[in-house]
Amino acid sequence: MAGRRGLCLLLLLLLLCALLGAATPAERNGTSKSKGRSFIGHIVPNTSNASGESYEVDDFAAKALTGKLTTVFLPIVYIIVFVVGLPSNAMALWVFFFRTKKKHPAVIYMANLALADLLFVVWFPLKIAYHVNGNNWLFGEGLCKVLVAFFYGNMYCSILFMTCLSVQRYWVIVNPLVHSRKKSEIALGISLAIWILISLGTIPLYLVNQTTYISHLNITTCYDVLPANVLAHDLFNYFLSLAIGLFLFPALLTAVAYILMIKTLNASISDINTGKKRKRAIKLIITVLAMYLICFTPSNVLLVVHYLLLKTHGQSYLYVSYITALCLSTLNSCIDPFIYYYISKDFRDNLKNALLCRSVRTTRRMQVSLSSGRYPKKSNSYSSNSNGTTKSTY
Repeated sequence: MAGRRGLCLLLLLLLLCALLGAATPAERNGTSKSKGRSFIGHIVPNTSNASGESYEVDDFAAKALTGKLTTVFLPIVYIIVFVVGLPSNAMALWVFFFRTKKKHPAVIYMANLALADLLFVVWFPLKIAYHVNGNNWLFGEGLCKVLVAFFYGNMYCSILFMTCLSVQRYWVIVNPLVHSRKKSEIALGISLAIWILISLGTIPLYLVNQTTYISHLNITTCYDVLPANVLAHDLFNYFLSLAIGLFLFPALLTAVAYILMIKTLNASISDINTGKKRKRAIKLIITVLAMYLICFTPSNVLLVVHYLLLKTHGQSYLYVSYITALCLSTLNSCIDPFIYYYISKDFRDNLKNALLCRSVRTTRRMQVSLSSGRYPKKSNSYSSNSNGTTKSTY
């Protein structure tokens, strides 16, 4: 049922994006046909810019770059994500590394997810300053490239680690007795492979100049405007490959894992622990579904539809909607810690003990004391009955 609802919502979103693309006003300037992901910049021959190159954009792009959407709404969202995401992911990473004794595969995937979010949000002050200053980048070409690469890298890192976590949860339900040490080694190898894949996948973003000086607005944009000759290259194939290979395929794999998880739990309905497992599975499914519907699906769908319109019609004005959806995709850095809290009892306990300033040694002593109080000693575990025989009290 959850899979059908998610599919229906995805189809409705695709239809909405297509309608938005078809509703392009006819009176817009036809000379500003964009050939890439960003607003197109036309070079201005006479320039006093120190770099020797200046560009201009059409009225639609100029209004977007100076409007309240990009100069007020976007920085507000980024401030919220930074204020919430930085301490929560730092705390989660500290819990995983220093408070969690057993490094299960789920812990490994969640720790890598927290690390990716933390490496992402630390760059947010630069992004916030950029939008607050009227989309004027003051920090140089190198930092702009790093910010853009981390922006995409975090989104696809989150998708891949969420997929691994979903498949791992299903595997635990199906094979609960498999040796955890071997699974942990596999999880470490998969995590390393994901980091290498993302690092290699973002290399093309470092090869393209991401900053552009707009002469009539007197601003230097980061990522939002690229020259026509740059946009005419292979960025279409690059971003389409990211959307298909690092979003669509993992999304399908995640959906299959959840469907099989529910079927497995329904098949073992006579098991006493099935109710608890089902509740945890439903919490995980709802949280990850929210991640996909709010954070990942809109930006990736708009990206594909944007390029489809460019390919078929030669123009598209979906970029404003796309950067808005890309901004909302950063909310995953705030939602991820709630995923850890919902699906991991160890994380909840370790987080509570950390917030109460309990040391690891004190926590382990409490756990030992609780276990000894819960289970009686072996010498007292048997009692005599009226026939003089013994019986177990367990």
